[in-house]
Amino acid sequence: MATNTEKQSKPVVYIVDDDDGMRRALSTLLTTIGHTTVTYASPAEFLSKYDPGRPSCLVLDVRMPEMSGLEVQQQLNRTGSILPVILITGHGDIPMAVQAMKDGAFDFLQKPFRDEELLDRIRRALQRDVENRESIQRHADLRQRASSLTPREREVMAMVVDGRANKVIAIDLGLSERTVEIHRANVMEKMGASSAAHLVKMHLLLEAEA
Repeated sequence: MATNTEKQSKPVVYIVDDDDGMRRALSTLLTTIGHTTVTYASPAEFLSKYDPGRPSCLVLDVRMPEMSGLEVQQQLNRTGSILPVILITGHGDIPMAVQAMKDGAFDFLQKPFRDEELLDRIRRALQRDVENRESIQRHADLRQRASSLTPREREVMAMVVDGRANKVIAIDLGLSERTVEIHRANVMEKMGASSAAHLVKMHLLLEAEA
């Protein structure tokens, strides 16, 4: 029997569509090949119950009476969501789907579509979710490492990534060259950097987030 942790770690495909028949058909298709699905008849219900901590993607009808797929995407954006959204559109809804993609949606499918098309989009959306989560974790780890640096080590790191030699850093900071070497070694160890080039890449990532 699967534990609660295993259930939470298994990706889920959310399906939001006000058409009962479409919801059931999509859920049946996906569960038949092993996907876990959770269905909602309204965007409001989905938004109130969505768990951003669980690996997932969303299959979303564009045109619904309460809230459009575009509005759902915009609401997700306001919460900082990384959830990959696959929009299902009728022919007249394509401009709305295109706008939603500009706002960050993953992809869209025009009705009628083949099952294989939907399954391929879902496979790629779930892979994108994995990549997004790994990237966020890497950045979180990087910020944690940077927070362990002392103020002096941060100064030394900034000068190292600027390409300055130890001797120059020593003069600029009024330190001995040996002291700079110790600070530099501490920076490399705490940041987990394998080279100056690696440290530069880390520094650029941190600056991009600042």
